[in-house]
Amino acid sequence: MIYPFNGKHPSIHPSVFLADYTTITGDVTIGADSSVWFNTIIRGDVAPTIIGNKTNIQDLCMLHQSPNNPLVLEDNVTIGHQVTLHGCTVRSGALIGMGSLILDGAEVGEGAFIGAGSLVPPGKIIPPGVLALGRPAKVVRELRDDDKQDMERIIREYAEKSIYYKSLQK
Repeated sequence: MIYPFNGKHPSIHPSVFLADYTTITGDVTIGADSSVWFNTIIRGDVAPTIIGNKTNIQDLCMLHQSPNNPLVLEDNVTIGHQVTLHGCTVRSGALIGMGSLILDGAEVGEGAFIGAGSLVPPGKIIPPGVLALGRPAKVVRELRDDDKQDMERIIREYAEKSIYYKSLQK
């Protein structure tokens, strides 16, 4: 379902795949070739939520924000299953592992990988190109070529799957 909130309507590029049981409300922008998977909620009823191009937001995610803390996902971002994002920034090419929480004012650097089940606390900055994990998340190492290739594979596979699933909706 797509809902306006206080006169603000979601802006969703026509190429975006929205799976069944997705809810999007308010000041939300989703860029070209992105995908939002089953049972995900994206609210833009406090501050803007801006999602770039070719970003995949997997099943059961919750995206929201706080006053003065918009939620920003740049291009080519992967958000794993059951992730909660709240008023944070995720830079291009980053991957947020399943079940993670990224909180207000936190920033995940370009091409960084947040391990499954991690917590990035308010205001924490994760540098570009690293693997960070834990509760709270700590940098454990620089990403290797095989990590980067796997992250690119996930983006590619979700883009391909979204085309297939979108064809079923016609």
